Parts: sequence; C-alpha cells; structure tokens
Amino acid sequence: MEIDRRVFELYDEYCHGRIDRREFLARAGALTVSGVSALAMAQALLPRYAQAQTISFTDERMKAQYVNYPSPGGSSGSMRGYLARPAGQGPFPSVLVIHENRGLNPYIEDVARRAAVEGFLALAPDGLSPVGGYPGNDDDGRTLQAGLDQGKLRTDMLNSARFLKSHKSSSGKLGVTGFCWGGGTTNFLAAALGAEMHAGVPFYGAAAEAADVPRIRAPLLIHYAETDERINAMWPAFEAALRAAGVPHQMYRYPGTQHGFHNNSTPRYNETAAKLAWERTIAFFRKNLG
Repeated sequence: MEIDRRVFELYDEYCHGRIDRREFLARAGALTVSGVSALAMAQALLPRYAQAQTISFTDERMKAQYVNYPSPGGSSGSMRGYLARPAGQGPFPSVLVIHENRGLNPYIEDVARRAAVEGFLALAPDGLSPVGGYPGNDDDGRTLQAGLDQGKLRTDMLNSARFLKSHKSSSGKLGVTGFCWGGGTTNFLAAALGAEMHAGVPFYGAAAEAADVPRIRAPLLIHYAETDERINAMWPAFEAALRAAGVPHQMYRYPGTQHGFHNNSTPRYNETAAKLAWERTIAFFRKNLG
C-alpha cells in the first residue's frame, strides 16, 4: 500500500502528541485518495512490534536482562533499563540506546539487542519506569512521558549514561544513540556529559541548545529524514554552532524518508535508508569507542 503524504503528516502529529489516536484516525478517515477513505492507510501506520523483531531475546550472541539502578535527582530516585550484553568475556565498549517519546517499547529493546550482537554493552533505559514503566502500548506511553517533569526525565537519562559507563562489563568508552525524542536527548547528553561521552549518533533529533554546543567533546554522526520539516529546520543553526565550537560531526539526510524511518514496526520504515544508517552507526561507534 502506498501511503498518501497527508496521512504521514497526520501520523507525525499523532506521534508527537499534538493529536490523539481518535483524532488521527478520524482526520485520516475524512481524507480520500482516489475516491477511497484513507482510514486503512492510517491503520497501517500503527506499530506492529511482533513482526518487527530482528534479534530474538534468546539469541546466543548476547544476553539481555532488566536491571535497576539509582538515579538521584530524577523522577523517583531509581531507574529500570534493558541491558544487553554480548557473549564473551568483555569488557565491552558501551552504547546507551534512548527511546522515543513513549517509553521503552519493543522496537527500542530490539535496537539494544542489535547493538549487543555487534559487540557493544547496550543499555536502553525506560524513562517511564518511575511511573510504572512502558505500559504496553504507545498511546498510554506517550501520555505518561508527556506528564513527567522533563528536567527530571533528562536527569534520569544522564544517570543512565553514567551507570552504563561505570558498569563492570564496560570498557569505559561511552557512545549514545537515540531516536526522535531520544535523538534530541543524545544531543543534550553530548553537551551535559562533555568529555565523559566518546561518540553520539542522534536519529532525527532536536538540536542541542546553541549555548551548550561548546561543551560537546564527542564526535557526532547525525541522521536526518528528507521529509521532517520541524527537525530539519534546526540544522543550519546547529551546524553553525558545531563548526564554531570545532565539534567533529557528519550529517546524512536520507532521500525519500520520513521522520522515524529507522523504526521497522511501521510503514514509515525505509529499509534501504535504515540499514545504511545503522551500518554507518556501528562503524562510527567502532571507530570512536574501540
């Protein structure tokens, strides 16, 4: 099914919490494409996580488990995350994997496992753990995340990065990647952590504050979608700030893609672009984390 661009635009509004699920489906249903309601297109965009798993949680190349750790100054003082450890002795370079604006859903857990089978100790924190954790569906997850104190939520991500970096199986080299909200948080952490962070790979994330950019010490590999007006509009100023601060960076914008193109649980997924972006991500982490 080829999905009309207007439906993609409505889905983007829905994903970012500007409209709810009911309004998304109602407005899509009111659109017609070749005389037919676009409701089926809208329904096709909703996540299908079971079909999207690429690395089984029983894969022998890694071992995954949920872990709890302190998070002083965060939403509740403690956090829960999904830790995926490669098979072998270690220590391993570490990669923090930050979720979108809806908590630790199965797609993000799968990304952590993908990083682990490539040889990285990967932690995917659940920003919703202080309020009960990812609730099993994205609608409730989005509502829960929007209701959190955003400063405390960022503190929880900062503490997660430091927990991972100091983990007994970590080499001490820390990379961070994230998607959508997690992409913006990757940029935030690059500034907040400074020399504690060794590589950052934000996927279609909001730019760091210009005043904070000079604090960044980690090289950045930045992935953007071609059609992503709000995020892409931030790039010129972000690029200028990175250049002025002497931060090593490389940006790729992927033709024919929508915001969320790496997420293989919905039709926004672009297989060619997602695979290329992930290959670049792994190569970048290997180069900078050892």
